[in-house]
Amino acid sequence: RTIEGKAWTKVNPNCGSTSFVVPDLISGQEYFFRVRAENRFGVGPPAETIQRTTARDPIHPPDPPIKLKIGLVTKNTVSLTWKPPKNDGGAPVTHYNVECLRWDRTGEVKETWKQCNRRDVEETKFTVEDLVEGGEYEFRVKAVNIAGPSRPSGTVGPLVVKDQTCPPSIELKEFMEVEQGTDVNIVAKIKGVPFPTLTWLKASPKKPDDKKPVLYDQHVNKIVGEDTCTLLIQQSRRSDTGLYTITAVNNLGAASKEMRLNVLGRPGPPVGPIKFESILADQMTISWLPPLDDGGSKITNYVIEKKEANRKTWVPVTNEPKECLFTVPKLMEGHEYVFRIMAQNKYGIGEPLDSEPETARNLFTVPGPCDKPTVSSITRDSMTVNWEEPEHDGGSPITGYWLERKETTGKRWTRVNRDPIKPMTLGVSYKVTGLIEGSEYQFRVSAINAAGVGPPSMPSDPAIARDPIAPPGPPIPKVTDWTKSSVDLEWTPPLKDGGSRVTGYIVEYKEEGKEEWERVEIRGTKFVVAGLKEGCFYKFRVRAVNAAGIGEPGEVTDIIEMKDRIVAPDINLDASVRDRIVVHAGGVIRIIAYVSGKPAPTVTWSRDDRALPEEARIEETAISSSLVIKNCKRSHQGIYTLLAKNAGGERKKTIIVDVLDVPGPVGMPFLTENLTNDSCKLTWFTPEDDGGSPITNYIIEKRESDHRAWTPVSCTVTRQNAAVQGLTEGKAYFFRIAAENIIGMGPFTETMKEIVIRDAITVPDRPEDLEVKAVTKNSVTLTWNPPKYNGGSDITMYVLE
Repeated sequence: RTIEGKAWTKVNPNCGSTSFVVPDLISGQEYFFRVRAENRFGVGPPAETIQRTTARDPIHPPDPPIKLKIGLVTKNTVSLTWKPPKNDGGAPVTHYNVECLRWDRTGEVKETWKQCNRRDVEETKFTVEDLVEGGEYEFRVKAVNIAGPSRPSGTVGPLVVKDQTCPPSIELKEFMEVEQGTDVNIVAKIKGVPFPTLTWLKASPKKPDDKKPVLYDQHVNKIVGEDTCTLLIQQSRRSDTGLYTITAVNNLGAASKEMRLNVLGRPGPPVGPIKFESILADQMTISWLPPLDDGGSKITNYVIEKKEANRKTWVPVTNEPKECLFTVPKLMEGHEYVFRIMAQNKYGIGEPLDSEPETARNLFTVPGPCDKPTVSSITRDSMTVNWEEPEHDGGSPITGYWLERKETTGKRWTRVNRDPIKPMTLGVSYKVTGLIEGSEYQFRVSAINAAGVGPPSMPSDPAIARDPIAPPGPPIPKVTDWTKSSVDLEWTPPLKDGGSRVTGYIVEYKEEGKEEWERVEIRGTKFVVAGLKEGCFYKFRVRAVNAAGIGEPGEVTDIIEMKDRIVAPDINLDASVRDRIVVHAGGVIRIIAYVSGKPAPTVTWSRDDRALPEEARIEETAISSSLVIKNCKRSHQGIYTLLAKNAGGERKKTIIVDVLDVPGPVGMPFLTENLTNDSCKLTWFTPEDDGGSPITNYIIEKRESDHRAWTPVSCTVTRQNAAVQGLTEGKAYFFRIAAENIIGMGPFTETMKEIVIRDAITVPDRPEDLEVKAVTKNSVTLTWNPPKYNGGSDITMYVLE
């Protein structure tokens, strides 16, 4: 029968020997088998297989590995990678053997093929070491299973062994746009020898220069392949929108690429509070500000609802407004109303913004006149007009302004704006364009509320349309680095260019105590001042230049002493490393730390303030130090400390490493106790080592003393005792127990002695309170109570003596 089925199927009608070939099985299906003996009196009981058997072809050596490739080549090593064979021969490939063949300079074979690996290679990659620099070699690989090695793969080479390096490069698309809730894969193609260290950074769209390392968790993860690095974002959110930067670094240089991700969704609530621009007996004009978050898509309209303050039901008003202003009609005078507004884009309707209650009533007149406006930011075809709100708004909020202009040589005033200009918190300004260069203009403004348009202000002072120009403002310089004879300067352009493009900069410096400044003219925003005197103090400043001339200087606030810079050590863990690392036994412990400082710090590793395990290997680069332990064990867990020291001080970083494994054996003593004629009770202690994970279950197995096969006991046990049912009275049994955690099942602990299953009934205790109640010349009347314990069985009778 199959392991899923319960019905047994007869395989043969007649078999005279003690072996038989079972035909017509399904490849890959698992089966149980049983055999019955038959004589002239009939068929005996069956003998059944204990373990399942999988139908499969006989095992033979695997096919050769495929796609053998050469990776990093140095002056005495070659890194190889390959793919597993397409056919494993019916048994898993246990390891690989790597072979090499050396050629001499004449192109003839100098040696025979020989095995390069001293130990079994379990992964599909290997670095061949101890090669002769300048030698020519060929390589091939064999796969090995329990049936033996395969034929060799195709060869690669011959190649000359020498250092081969390549600086990093990155291929990455520049823009992605997805809908909220979609899984996002940002795939970067990576090149570089040696393979570079990869780091992802993220910046907000509003602050593109504020880049921070990406934090990895169940929502965001980094997956590094042979030549790719993928940033996986599951169930994307609006907060995932941003500028993502990947940086690749090896000892030959660094490269970086940026990609902008836009996650689209419903908009946020409008910005409040909701303002009542005008209030009438039958209508109210309300205004609001657009949402801070438009969901990544243009706001198409706003949905407005209303309700009376003493009611719970909202009534739709409109979904047509595209601007942040609307007049709600058909109100009832004297009734108090509450309004709510929701923004809508093509992805849906956002959260609402509620207003304060307001009563429909008439309480206002037209606003008073504004003060005389002023004119600023004058160019040859535009001017910016500025004004303040009028002192009196007529009892109704100002909803807008009409702005008018006229040339000083004319008499007719012309309206500038088609729609009313919206009021602002601190005054109002409006840029008037389309002016005629050289003409002189005046402006006046009128305020608007719910009652209408107020009187115009006094005209502004005349202003002529023409371009202004002035020298630029000061740049903002800073010192980024220095040595005993040079200083690295960097600056940002001036906030004001004076109305003309900045064409260059002048860097000035002088020794402290001297009057004369040395100057250098450059075009960029960085410069290294060299040839300075060791031990002296210097001042630095930078000026910007445009068509109007040289601007004011921007000075470096500090006076710089010419000496080698000392920077205390700093340690930053790689984004793939946290303060606590959890790995499974047999996995790889890998701690990557980036160490900086001047001079270069010395780095030491320790575990629990003692030496590292023998299996630990330290990998050093110019900017990093990595600790690697392959095939780790429980004994490798602990607190690992990285110490960096230089003349500027020292810095420590600790990482807690937990190694999870299957639990140890359950504790002794292991007690058994008869319960009934078909069951017994087992009691044990928890394992001393739970493998780093709580015990979730105990596995119990039994076997009869005259059998060798163990049979699982069908129960799930989470405590340290269990009653085993379904035993045979009079049979002797052995039991064994193993603990199980999330990693797997630990070793079994077996009972030392067999236990015979029998009924645990004993004789009852003595009866209680025996008394003589009545006595005659030939009889005695006695009474008593039953015993406190009946021995595990009902009292059947009493014996009177």
